[in-house]
Amino acid sequence: MDVSIIIVAWNVREFLYNCIKSVYDQTKGVSFEVIYVDNASEDGSVEMVLREFPEVHIIENSENKGFIKANNQAIEIAEGRYVLLLNSDTIILEDAIAETVKFADAHPEAAVVGCKTLNHDRTLQRSAFMSHSVLNMFLAATYLYKIFPRSKFFGREFMTWWDFDEPREVETVRGCFALVQASAIEQVGLMDDIYFVYSDDIDWCYRFRKAGWKVMFTPDAEIIHYGGQTTAKQMKQRFLFQLYGSKLIFLKKYGSKLLFPLACLLAASFFLLRVPYWFAIGLFCNGKRKQAFLTAGTYLRGGYYCLIDWKNLLMNKDVVKGRI
Repeated sequence: MDVSIIIVAWNVREFLYNCIKSVYDQTKGVSFEVIYVDNASEDGSVEMVLREFPEVHIIENSENKGFIKANNQAIEIAEGRYVLLLNSDTIILEDAIAETVKFADAHPEAAVVGCKTLNHDRTLQRSAFMSHSVLNMFLAATYLYKIFPRSKFFGREFMTWWDFDEPREVETVRGCFALVQASAIEQVGLMDDIYFVYSDDIDWCYRFRKAGWKVMFTPDAEIIHYGGQTTAKQMKQRFLFQLYGSKLIFLKKYGSKLLFPLACLLAASFFLLRVPYWFAIGLFCNGKRKQAFLTAGTYLRGGYYCLIDWKNLLMNKDVVKGRI
């Protein structure tokens, strides 16, 4: 089998339906299987898949195990030469999977291949990044990459200087669409579930590169990625905290012990620099007062956690405390 397509979802039935339908409609010329892992959805997602796509293999979890554990469950039973991690809020366009497999076959040195990712309005969505670092956290906290987007220095983390219009080797591709060579997984191992969600793709790509593999991007395949469909509706504050907590996990694992307190300070700066803005919105914009004060409180709490105990940012903090 060429590729095992793995989709993990939690309470996003409509997006899940459109995603799976696009896989079957737009995947030709390669043999594939679809493995769906349901993280204890309560919106009828499993029933919908059983009814509409009976050929899909389903793993139904009784609790939300998180994005990484759920993907690992599917990887362990996957039979393809490649494993495709595909977010449930994506739409496959014009044989994107077959084109990515073709590119990967032509580049056997690549453990991971990503493709061109578009927003729902077909504008570019950046899908390749540099790994986390203290410098990149500083640039993110200050928004300097937005002020100087064409600068290779200020735009380094999000590669804002690049138009994603040519194949190239990169440090990380976004996990919403990541074609991974099965033999590379056998060598390096599964994703690290310490993250629960976020930064798992960066960690995995970093481990592949350390083992001598390449991570590559091709513009010849395209998908639509809506993005944030779970976090927009459910536990938005907790996912924001988890995003920065996951960055700190990565730096704790691979970064300098001496610089880690600085990383926590920079994460706190990201949160705290935004408190005055949202507080001012609350004071002077009556129609937005309640939401603005809530947002200010969220950023204030995030900054406090970064300074006092950064692991409080995490959804699985008890697991993390036992490991790093």
